Amino acid sequence: MTDFSNIEYLKNGNKKQRNAFEVLTQHKILSNLAEFDPILVGTIPINIDIENSDLDIICYWNDKANFIEKIILFFGKEAGFAIREIFINGRDSVVANFKIENFEIEVFGQNIPTKDQNGYRHMLIENEILQSKGNDFRSEIIKLKQNGYKTEPAFAFLLGLKGDPYTELLEYKI
Repeated sequence: MTDFSNIEYLKNGNKKQRNAFEVLTQHKILSNLAEFDPILVGTIPINIDIENSDLDIICYWNDKANFIEKIILFFGKEAGFAIREIFINGRDSVVANFKIENFEIEVFGQNIPTKDQNGYRHMLIENEILQSKGNDFRSEIIKLKQNGYKTEPAFAFLLGLKGDPYTELLEYKI
């Protein structure tokens, strides 16, 4: 199984994954975020990305003000930089967006260890489903995404899950 906590796996991936590895390492994005236990999540790591997919990086902070300060310090001068504080599932969250080279990047932080965050948990479950269902299923997910579906709703649709796709996916058993 892929160790998603270390981006080395991207070096042997498809062209977009290799490009992501180059951008993340050359611009020291994950090393700058190291104190926040960053993990690249989303569609690019599990090869279901589409043309406009971004690099999603989740982080764990203990001190929200320090996290915001560091995000602004490291990325505040990047193209399209924006940062906001929001509540997601009743949890204080920080989201920063910017662009480096050809990648839109989103840095998401919560006071929850990264491996316990839903973004990471969803990705692991989606990867497991993709491994068990094969390339036709992967192609169908990509088609749905190209037609406007978000990732979790696309999985829920193909798996016939009812209710909230984000919650149902967390409870899905292969």
